[in-house]
Amino acid sequence: MFDSAKDAAATAAVRHIRRRTRNPLARPALLGALGALLACAMLVPGTALAFDQSFIGGFTTVTPIASTVPENGDVNPYGIVTVPSSIGSLVAGDLLISNFNNSENLQGTGSTIVQVTPGGKQSLFAQINRATLPGHCPGGVGLTTALAALPDGYVVVGSLPTSNGNSNTAQAGCLIVLNSAGHAVETISGGPINGPWDLTAVTSGSLTTLFVTNVLNGTVASGETPTTGGTVVRIRLFSVGSQPPVVTSVHVIATGFPERTSAEALVVGPTGVGLGPEGALYVADTQGNRVAVIPDASSRQVALGRGGITVAKGGFLNGPLGLTIAPNGDIVTANGDDGNIVETTPVGAEFQPFETAAGGGGLFGLTLDAAHPGIYFVNDSQNTLELLH
Repeated sequence: MFDSAKDAAATAAVRHIRRRTRNPLARPALLGALGALLACAMLVPGTALAFDQSFIGGFTTVTPIASTVPENGDVNPYGIVTVPSSIGSLVAGDLLISNFNNSENLQGTGSTIVQVTPGGKQSLFAQINRATLPGHCPGGVGLTTALAALPDGYVVVGSLPTSNGNSNTAQAGCLIVLNSAGHAVETISGGPINGPWDLTAVTSGSLTTLFVTNVLNGTVASGETPTTGGTVVRIRLFSVGSQPPVVTSVHVIATGFPERTSAEALVVGPTGVGLGPEGALYVADTQGNRVAVIPDASSRQVALGRGGITVAKGGFLNGPLGLTIAPNGDIVTANGDDGNIVETTPVGAEFQPFETAAGGGGLFGLTLDAAHPGIYFVNDSQNTLELLH
């Protein structure tokens, strides 16, 4: 952690650099000095410097919005995403939330996605039946944190299913593509798709890129002994008119993330992902208690090993799960082990976390409020959607 003396010294150094930037000839020196400063910050993660601007620092209130439990009794909300555009049953600004457990609280058996308005009205968007899936999905249905709403009205959700809620029955699962009415229209499975745990999506025109974390590469066989099989997979989708998106390429872009099974959480491994500026993909490494980055994630052709590059480890992080990118470019993560929301800068400095009162095991997915400054998050302990603002 940075101590107060180092913080003050770094702040003074940057202020001194800023005063000298009026001379264009000083810019090379400026870049060199800033590079050295940021390199030091990356080597020693600590508190954010005085000139950093926090996104969550101005938030003071947590407001419960709605229950996430549908009529069939599914619980344990995991994934959450803001709907980008109105089409079919989807309404821009609403929240979609996937449930991982069924009404008997068995992990890896949840089959529903609920839709919640910012005003708190909940409705069922989808209830996915294993028997009527339109494609292969090894093991069936157990909806994970992997959830994305695409601009053309399609929704992608991950499945890491079990037969009885225990990790020793977990199977590879798949990605399930739903249309805007909540009906499954295709599945993406096989190859490197092995326990899709979380994802993020970026769309440009007719091309969508999915970045998917996978946590079952040898995990079940190793049990609670950590292995390093966790991966991040990039999937390109091409959309034509009203037809379901077509997979055009699949690449493993990162390997070596630690993962293990868990009696309490089923699986612990790489979870939340978010694409930052210039193609840097940030990953919440839950087992490693750190935030990692994969540079050039959109164009990378060779997989980056050893779980990517560490941005921050320890500090305020405490089992980071859900991850999103704040408007200021910082990385916001949800701590699974203490219920805190943590903001980390791209160079590894941290702001004071926000204590949501969800407690250990209470947080998982989170997403930005599309209309106002704020963060929506799911509270697993209460089976609710809540807003930090």
